Amino acid sequence: MSTSAMHVAKTGLNAQQYKMQVIANNLANVNTTGFKRDRANFESLFYQIVKTAGAQTADDTALTSPLAVGTGVKVVSTQKLFTQGGLVSTDNSLDLAIDGQGFFQALLPDGRVGYTRSGILSRNAEGVLTTTSGYVVQPQIQLPADATSINISTTGIVSVTEPGNDIAQEVGQITIANFSNPRGLTPIGENFFVPSAESGVAQEGAPLDGGFGKVLQGYVESSNVNVVQQLVDMIETQRAYEVSSKSITAVDEMMQFISRNL
Repeated sequence: MSTSAMHVAKTGLNAQQYKMQVIANNLANVNTTGFKRDRANFESLFYQIVKTAGAQTADDTALTSPLAVGTGVKVVSTQKLFTQGGLVSTDNSLDLAIDGQGFFQALLPDGRVGYTRSGILSRNAEGVLTTTSGYVVQPQIQLPADATSINISTTGIVSVTEPGNDIAQEVGQITIANFSNPRGLTPIGENFFVPSAESGVAQEGAPLDGGFGKVLQGYVESSNVNVVQQLVDMIETQRAYEVSSKSITAVDEMMQFISRNL
Protein backbone atom coordinates (compact mmCIF):
# COMPACT_ATOMS: atom_id res chain seq x y z
CA MET A 1 0.00 0.00 0.00
CA SER A 2 2.88 2.38 0.82
CA THR A 3 4.46 1.89 -2.58
CA SER A 4 1.07 2.65 -4.17
CA ALA A 5 0.94 5.95 -2.26
CA MET A 6 4.41 6.78 -3.58
CA HIS A 7 3.24 6.11 -7.13
CA VAL A 8 0.22 8.39 -6.65
CA ALA A 9 2.47 11.16 -5.34
CA LYS A 10 4.82 10.64 -8.30
CA THR A 11 1.95 11.20 -10.76
CA GLY A 12 1.25 14.48 -8.95
CA LEU A 13 4.88 15.54 -9.39
CA ASN A 14 4.79 14.73 -13.11
CA ALA A 15 1.50 16.59 -13.63
CA GLN A 16 2.70 19.71 -11.82
CA GLN A 17 5.94 19.67 -13.83
CA TYR A 18 3.90 19.76 -17.04
CA LYS A 19 1.79 22.61 -15.71
CA MET A 20 4.88 24.56 -14.68
CA GLN A 21 6.29 24.15 -18.20
CA VAL A 22 3.04 25.49 -19.67
CA ILE A 23 3.16 28.50 -17.32
CA ALA A 24 6.84 29.14 -18.11
CA ASN A 25 6.06 29.06 -21.84
CA ASN A 26 3.20 31.53 -21.36
CA LEU A 27 5.47 33.94 -19.48
CA ALA A 28 8.28 33.50 -22.02
CA ASN A 29 5.87 34.60 -24.76
CA VAL A 30 4.35 37.54 -22.92
CA ASN A 31 5.74 39.90 -25.60
CA THR A 32 5.14 37.59 -28.59
CA THR A 33 2.77 39.22 -31.08
CA GLY A 34 -0.51 37.34 -31.41
CA PHE A 35 0.46 34.68 -28.86
CA LYS A 36 -2.43 32.85 -27.16
CA ARG A 37 -1.85 31.45 -23.70
CA ASP A 38 -2.10 27.75 -22.92
CA ARG A 39 -3.90 26.01 -20.10
CA ALA A 40 -3.08 22.52 -18.80
CA ASN A 41 -6.11 20.27 -18.24
CA PHE A 42 -5.94 17.50 -15.64
CA GLU A 43 -7.93 14.34 -15.08
CA SER A 44 -7.81 11.59 -12.45
CA LEU A 45 -6.36 8.19 -13.26
CA PHE A 46 -8.30 4.94 -12.89
CA TYR A 47 -9.71 4.07 -9.48
CA GLN A 48 -9.18 0.75 -7.70
CA ILE A 49 -12.69 -0.36 -6.78
CA VAL A 50 -12.36 -2.50 -3.65
CA LYS A 51 -16.08 -2.52 -2.89
CA THR A 52 -18.91 -1.15 -4.98
CA ALA A 53 -21.75 0.97 -3.65
CA GLY A 54 -24.59 -1.31 -2.60
CA ALA A 55 -22.29 -4.13 -1.54
CA GLN A 56 -23.94 -6.10 1.29
CA THR A 57 -22.52 -5.48 4.78
CA ALA A 58 -25.10 -7.46 6.77
CA ASP A 59 -28.36 -9.26 6.19
CA ASP A 60 -30.34 -6.06 5.66
CA THR A 61 -27.70 -3.38 5.10
CA ALA A 62 -25.45 -2.29 2.24
CA LEU A 63 -22.69 0.22 1.55
CA THR A 64 -24.06 3.62 0.66
CA SER A 65 -20.82 4.60 -1.08
CA PRO A 66 -18.06 2.59 -2.73
CA LEU A 67 -14.61 1.87 -1.39
CA ALA A 68 -12.61 3.33 -4.27
CA VAL A 69 -8.94 4.29 -4.07
CA GLY A 70 -7.51 6.72 -6.62
CA THR A 71 -4.26 6.02 -8.45
CA GLY A 72 -3.21 9.57 -9.25
CA VAL A 73 -3.54 12.31 -11.82
CA LYS A 74 -2.36 13.09 -15.33
CA VAL A 75 -2.32 16.01 -17.77
CA VAL A 76 -4.83 15.05 -20.44
CA SER A 77 -4.40 18.05 -22.77
CA THR A 78 -3.27 21.61 -23.15
CA GLN A 79 -5.75 24.13 -24.45
CA LYS A 80 -5.22 27.40 -26.30
CA LEU A 81 -7.36 30.24 -24.99
CA PHE A 82 -8.20 32.45 -27.96
CA THR A 83 -9.30 35.55 -26.10
CA GLN A 84 -8.56 38.88 -27.79
CA GLY A 85 -5.17 40.38 -27.02
CA GLY A 86 -4.61 44.10 -26.64
CA LEU A 87 -4.22 46.20 -29.79
CA VAL A 88 -1.03 48.24 -29.90
CA SER A 89 -0.55 51.10 -32.37
CA THR A 90 2.69 50.98 -34.38
CA ASP A 91 2.01 53.46 -37.25
CA ASN A 92 3.60 50.92 -39.61
CA SER A 93 1.53 50.45 -42.75
CA LEU A 94 2.41 46.74 -42.99
CA ASP A 95 1.49 45.93 -39.38
CA LEU A 96 -1.97 44.37 -39.18
CA ALA A 97 -4.16 43.12 -36.37
CA ILE A 98 -7.45 41.22 -36.37
CA ASP A 99 -10.06 42.65 -34.03
CA GLY A 100 -12.37 39.67 -33.60
CA GLN A 101 -12.31 36.15 -34.97
CA GLY A 102 -10.01 34.86 -37.67
CA PHE A 103 -6.43 34.04 -38.65
CA PHE A 104 -4.04 35.35 -41.27
CA GLN A 105 -2.87 32.71 -43.76
CA ALA A 106 0.62 31.98 -45.11
CA LEU A 107 2.20 29.26 -47.24
CA LEU A 108 4.64 27.18 -45.18
CA PRO A 109 7.82 25.64 -46.65
CA ASP A 110 6.28 22.14 -46.58
CA GLY A 111 3.36 23.26 -48.77
CA ARG A 112 0.79 23.48 -45.99
CA VAL A 113 -1.11 26.65 -45.17
CA GLY A 114 -0.30 27.99 -41.71
CA TYR A 115 -2.62 30.17 -39.67
CA THR A 116 -1.51 32.94 -37.35
CA ARG A 117 -2.76 35.91 -35.37
CA SER A 118 0.51 37.78 -35.92
CA GLY A 119 0.07 40.36 -38.65
CA ILE A 120 3.60 41.78 -38.81
CA LEU A 121 4.13 41.75 -42.57
CA SER A 122 6.88 42.85 -44.92
CA ARG A 123 7.78 42.81 -48.64
CA ASN A 124 10.28 40.43 -50.17
CA ALA A 125 12.58 41.24 -53.10
CA GLU A 126 9.71 40.73 -55.58
CA GLY A 127 7.36 42.98 -53.62
CA VAL A 128 5.22 40.08 -52.37
CA LEU A 129 3.71 40.35 -48.90
CA THR A 130 5.30 37.90 -46.45
CA THR A 131 5.34 37.16 -42.75
CA THR A 132 8.37 37.92 -40.57
CA SER A 133 9.67 34.41 -41.37
CA GLY A 134 9.45 35.10 -45.11
CA TYR A 135 6.38 32.95 -45.75
CA VAL A 136 4.12 34.29 -48.51
CA VAL A 137 0.76 35.59 -47.32
CA GLN A 138 -2.22 33.79 -48.87
CA PRO A 139 -3.75 34.80 -51.21
CA GLN A 140 -0.55 36.24 -52.67
CA ILE A 141 -0.42 40.03 -52.92
CA GLN A 142 2.29 41.86 -54.86
CA LEU A 143 2.98 45.52 -54.20
CA PRO A 144 4.54 47.80 -56.85
CA ALA A 145 8.15 48.63 -56.14
CA ASP A 146 7.50 52.36 -56.54
CA ALA A 147 4.42 52.51 -54.30
CA THR A 148 4.46 55.69 -52.27
CA SER A 149 1.73 54.67 -49.83
CA ILE A 150 -0.08 51.49 -48.87
CA ASN A 151 -3.59 51.43 -47.51
CA ILE A 152 -5.37 48.37 -46.13
CA SER A 153 -9.05 48.76 -45.29
CA THR A 154 -10.88 47.09 -42.41
CA THR A 155 -12.33 44.68 -44.96
CA GLY A 156 -8.83 43.68 -46.19
CA ILE A 157 -8.71 45.58 -49.51
CA VAL A 158 -5.10 46.53 -50.30
CA SER A 159 -4.59 49.66 -52.40
CA VAL A 160 -1.50 51.69 -53.25
CA THR A 161 -0.63 55.02 -54.78
CA GLU A 162 2.25 55.46 -57.22
CA PRO A 163 4.26 58.51 -58.34
CA GLY A 164 2.34 60.69 -60.75
CA ASN A 165 -1.01 59.14 -59.86
CA ASP A 166 -2.97 60.38 -56.86
CA ILE A 167 -5.74 57.84 -57.35
CA ALA A 168 -5.26 54.70 -55.24
CA GLN A 169 -5.11 51.45 -57.18
CA GLU A 170 -6.44 48.22 -55.69
CA VAL A 171 -3.78 45.47 -55.83
CA GLY A 172 -5.23 42.68 -53.71
CA GLN A 173 -7.53 41.41 -51.01
CA ILE A 174 -6.43 40.03 -47.66
CA THR A 175 -8.67 37.19 -46.56
CA ILE A 176 -8.75 35.54 -43.17
CA ALA A 177 -9.82 32.10 -42.05
CA ASN A 178 -11.62 30.65 -39.07
CA PHE A 179 -12.41 27.19 -37.71
CA SER A 180 -15.40 25.64 -36.00
CA ASN A 181 -13.07 24.53 -33.18
CA PRO A 182 -9.97 26.78 -33.04
CA ARG A 183 -8.81 25.00 -29.87
CA GLY A 184 -8.31 21.90 -31.99
CA LEU A 185 -5.58 23.61 -34.05
CA THR A 186 -2.05 22.23 -33.67
CA PRO A 187 0.62 24.82 -32.73
CA ILE A 188 3.87 24.29 -34.66
CA GLY A 189 5.92 27.29 -33.55
CA GLU A 190 6.78 30.56 -35.32
CA ASN A 191 3.30 31.81 -34.24
CA PHE A 192 1.64 29.32 -36.62
CA PHE A 193 -1.10 26.74 -36.28
CA VAL A 194 -2.10 23.99 -38.68
CA PRO A 195 -5.49 22.25 -38.85
CA SER A 196 -6.19 18.91 -37.24
CA ALA A 197 -9.07 16.46 -37.47
CA GLU A 198 -10.67 18.16 -34.46
CA SER A 199 -10.29 21.77 -35.62
CA GLY A 200 -12.45 21.31 -38.68
CA VAL A 201 -11.80 22.67 -42.16
CA ALA A 202 -10.71 26.28 -42.63
CA GLN A 203 -13.54 28.63 -43.54
CA GLU A 204 -12.07 31.49 -45.56
CA GLY A 205 -13.62 34.89 -46.11
CA ALA A 206 -13.12 38.63 -46.19
CA PRO A 207 -12.80 40.53 -42.91
CA LEU A 208 -16.15 41.68 -41.45
CA ASP A 209 -17.94 39.09 -43.61
CA GLY A 210 -19.92 36.33 -41.96
CA GLY A 211 -18.69 36.79 -38.39
CA PHE A 212 -15.02 37.41 -39.19
CA GLY A 213 -13.19 40.16 -37.35
CA LYS A 214 -11.96 43.35 -38.96
CA VAL A 215 -8.40 44.13 -40.03
CA LEU A 216 -6.72 47.15 -38.46
CA GLN A 217 -3.76 48.69 -40.27
CA GLY A 218 -0.95 50.13 -38.16
CA TYR A 219 -1.73 47.89 -35.18
CA VAL A 220 -0.47 44.58 -33.81
CA GLU A 221 -2.24 42.26 -31.39
CA SER A 222 -0.25 41.69 -28.22
CA SER A 223 -0.12 38.43 -26.28
CA ASN A 224 -3.18 37.65 -24.15
CA VAL A 225 -1.00 36.42 -21.27
CA ASN A 226 -1.94 37.97 -17.94
CA VAL A 227 1.38 38.11 -16.07
CA VAL A 228 -0.18 38.53 -12.62
CA GLN A 229 -2.47 35.53 -13.09
CA GLN A 230 0.40 33.42 -14.42
CA LEU A 231 2.53 34.27 -11.37
CA VAL A 232 -0.35 33.26 -9.08
CA ASP A 233 -0.69 29.99 -11.01
CA MET A 234 3.06 29.46 -10.71
CA ILE A 235 2.98 29.79 -6.91
CA GLU A 236 -0.01 27.46 -6.72
CA THR A 237 1.77 24.89 -8.90
CA GLN A 238 4.94 25.14 -6.85
CA ARG A 239 3.01 24.53 -3.62
CA ALA A 240 1.20 21.54 -5.14
CA TYR A 241 4.56 20.12 -6.24
CA GLU A 242 5.97 20.56 -2.74
CA VAL A 243 2.97 18.80 -1.19
CA SER A 244 3.38 15.82 -3.54
CA SER A 245 7.08 15.60 -2.74
CA LYS A 246 6.30 15.73 1.00
CA SER A 247 3.85 12.87 0.51
CA ILE A 248 6.71 10.75 -0.85
CA THR A 249 8.88 11.74 2.12
CA ALA A 250 6.11 10.89 4.57
CA VAL A 251 5.53 7.46 3.00
CA ASP A 252 9.26 6.77 3.06
CA GLU A 253 9.43 7.63 6.77
CA MET A 254 6.46 5.34 7.48
CA MET A 255 8.20 2.46 5.68
CA GLN A 256 11.43 3.13 7.62
CA PHE A 257 9.47 3.07 10.88
CA ILE A 258 7.98 -0.31 9.98
CA SER A 259 11.36 -1.77 9.02
CA ARG A 260 12.93 -0.62 12.28
CA ASN A 261 10.19 -1.71 14.62
CA LEU A 262 8.88 -4.97 13.17
